[in-house]
This record gives sequence, C-alpha cells and structure tokens, in this order.
Amino acid sequence: MVSTEGIPESVGAAERLVAATTRLLAAHGSSGIKVRTVAAAAGVSTMAVYSHFGGVPELTQAVIEDGFRALDTAFADVPFGDDPVADAAALALTCRRIAHGNPHLYDLMFGLATRATYRPLICIDRPTTATPGFGAAYAHVLGVCHRLVESGRVGSHDPAVVAAQLWSLVHGFITLELADTFAGADDPVRQVLMPLGVNFAVGLGDSREGATLSHERAARVWA
Repeated sequence: MVSTEGIPESVGAAERLVAATTRLLAAHGSSGIKVRTVAAAAGVSTMAVYSHFGGVPELTQAVIEDGFRALDTAFADVPFGDDPVADAAALALTCRRIAHGNPHLYDLMFGLATRATYRPLICIDRPTTATPGFGAAYAHVLGVCHRLVESGRVGSHDPAVVAAQLWSLVHGFITLELADTFAGADDPVRQVLMPLGVNFAVGLGDSREGATLSHERAARVWA
C-alpha cells in the first residue's frame, strides 16, 4: 500500500496526487493507477482527481510532465567541464540513473507503457512540439551537442541531428537494459553503453583514443 508518508501536509491536492501516482507507478506499474487507489494514496477524495485533472489520462500526463521536469533538474545538476564527449556520456549515465529509479515512469514518459499517450517526436528540421518539461530536458542534450560540434573534435555536423542520434542511442540502451536484454553482462554500462558511446563519437569524427579517454573520465565520475 502506498502511503502519504514523506509528502508534506502543506503540499496541495494536485501535487499530492502527482506524487502519489508516481509512487504507485514505482510500486505497481501503470495498472495501479486507478482513481480510488490514487486518491487514497494521496490522502484526498476521489473527487479531487476529477476536479484537478479531469480523470486518470490527464493525471497521467501531469505525472509524465513532472518526470521530465525531474530529468531536466538532474541534467542541470551534471557538472559539465570542458570535454563535451565526457559531458554527453555523463548525460547518458544520468538518464540511465533516472530511468532505473522508476522504470514504470520512464516507460510512460517515452510511450512504452499501455497507458502512455506521450510520444514526443524529435524533428531535426523544426522545433519540437513536445511539452515544456520535455523541451527543457532535451535542451541540455542539444546544448552538449552544440558544444561537441563547435569543439572541433568531430566533423561538421548539424547539432540537432547529432542530438537526435545521441538521444536514440541512450534510450535504445536503457529500454533494452530495463527489459533484461543484458542480464548476462557483468557490467552493462562498461560493456555496452560506454563502448557504444565511444563508437558514436568516433563515427562523428573523434579519435578512438580521445573518445575512450572521455568516456572513461565520465564513468569514473559517475561510478
């Protein structure tokens, strides 16, 4: 049973519902998101769900947006340095940490769960039409890729294209890892994710030695 423990009394009903839903997701997956269950976990009436959100789909969307705001905050806390390749690897490791913290929320955020309606489409030739939370989180990825291209370590590329490719690489790995695809690996990060990042950087034009050193640096910092 998910309780309201840890949710301050001063927090409003809408925020309590979002927090309780996030906890229910972590404990039971999307099947646990029902009006009565969420209301009880939040310590509010069932009517509060309808009055604040309209229903479960809208509440779910609010939870997804809150998840992207958390991802934005985590990205903002990454101590970027003067090595954009290492910084890109740090974003990948940070995103993986967030995903492992609540895999069911991650599934919803990226349209992988039954109830998910959020499917952000990254278009490389026009601005994204995704929600503010997603846009804020993705801006960190774009920023790192702009610095990477400007650093001279790789060839001449459109940073938006590089960002879309990096985003695909990171979430492809996370999705497969959460599905236990790499269950036989002793250390999926060092055996799969970091070498994949090195190959990605080399494919863009970086030297293998430089890319390897950058990823090793990121792995040490985020071990």
